[in-house]
Amino acid sequence: MTVQKCDNGILLPAAFLLALGIAAAGHFITGGLTHFRSFDRSVTVKGLAQMDVEADLVIWPIKHASTGDDLPAVQKEVEANTQKTIAFLKSQGLTDADIVSRKLEVTDLLAQQYRSDGAISSRFIVAENVIVRTVNVEAVDKAAQNIGELLKQGVSVMRDPNSATGTPEYVFTKLNDIKPDMIAEATKNARESAQQFASDSGAKVGGIKDAYQGMFEILPRDSNNAYQERQERYKTVRVVSTLHFYLE
Repeated sequence: MTVQKCDNGILLPAAFLLALGIAAAGHFITGGLTHFRSFDRSVTVKGLAQMDVEADLVIWPIKHASTGDDLPAVQKEVEANTQKTIAFLKSQGLTDADIVSRKLEVTDLLAQQYRSDGAISSRFIVAENVIVRTVNVEAVDKAAQNIGELLKQGVSVMRDPNSATGTPEYVFTKLNDIKPDMIAEATKNARESAQQFASDSGAKVGGIKDAYQGMFEILPRDSNNAYQERQERYKTVRVVSTLHFYLE
């Protein structure tokens, strides 16, 4: 049998030394696995944060049109109606600075490849878009509710339910200002959920292993139709974050 002399002079069998080394290695491996499993214990939860906000910018395209066979006369009528529109807007509290553009459109029906017989008596369609862009949301709200006054003055205001024509678009521009508070609220809610899971399993919630912020959504406050968000002055901002917490 092979033997090995130790420092104190005692001779030990080589097989005994080999067994001792294997046992020690096993001890360290077992300890490492235990630490790894404890370190890997975690829970995944979602945290919701919501905040009601009010639009701080509004864009309102107001389109009106006139028709006729005499182009100069039709253009003159459209210009008069534009002046009536501007005067109406000012009477509702808006200013010249709030009217950012005017766009004139002229259609000659006889120049169209496919035209109806009525084009002979109403050859020209002249329309003008008066674009309002303002932070005075209250004034636009008031004007939109009183738009019938323009109709009484003979201004044919056009409104298309399938587009933004004639409908104010309400925009919330301060999302970046509220993001930090909302993320903190979502994280707080997620931690509360994690603590419930942890208490049920006899553990404690540790630090955040990793987190996914989620996408911020701006929804109409009083409707489930997300497509109507731009038409609603009052909105709800929503975010759902996913967080992984360590369990101790």
